[in-house]
Amino acid sequence: MIPLDRAVVARLESHGERFELLVDPEAADRYRRGVEGVELEDVVASLYVFENASRAERSPDEALRKVFQTTIFEEVAPQIIKKGEIHLTAEQRRQMMAEKRRQVIAFIARNAVNPQTGLPHPPQRIEMAMEEARVNIDPFRHLDELVRDAVKALRPLLPIRFEELRLAVRFPPENAARAYAGIASAATIEQEEWQKDGSWICVVRIPAGIQDDFYSLVNRLGKGEAEVKKIKQIY
Repeated sequence: MIPLDRAVVARLESHGERFELLVDPEAADRYRRGVEGVELEDVVASLYVFENASRAERSPDEALRKVFQTTIFEEVAPQIIKKGEIHLTAEQRRQMMAEKRRQVIAFIARNAVNPQTGLPHPPQRIEMAMEEARVNIDPFRHLDELVRDAVKALRPLLPIRFEELRLAVRFPPENAARAYAGIASAATIEQEEWQKDGSWICVVRIPAGIQDDFYSLVNRLGKGEAEVKKIKQIY
């Protein structure tokens, strides 16, 4: 469980009753979105459902049964977290908004390009355009939704196109085994084949915005001996 000094209130009002939990706001957000690996015990600071958390007044069993048909904490708490409201302090909201803004900027910089040049927009340019467009960041909305709205607001200011590249890569025998893990972590491997001489050939898909970084990775893993060929641009 999380420390109490990091907790905020998650509140659900239903059937004339109020239910509150003490939760970590960021962990609660991940739990609501179904992020893999986030367990209930990672979210809550207490194993009690409160009628008023600030006064430590626990919810009566009758109220729990009335709304949830159970008094078992592990069955009630997920419903409060997923259906209720998370009440943040001003500083907590500011920090979560800043982190979500960084994620939106990083996603656009990684996955989109300027169709006029075929190159990604620098993160600083995206950030400045978001400020100019007054893009609103809701810390509890999913990243995909935030990116979609941000791109819509940015298009009058920045030419943006999301695209991917399909590349063929060949590593010589002396670097092939070592290169596999690095390539698998940086790209989606669509096809691969080990040659009789020990070399490794693969077809990968990457966001167009990271092509320079990917070429640098291939060069490093292959010690300057690897080969890369662009097969197709995917829009």
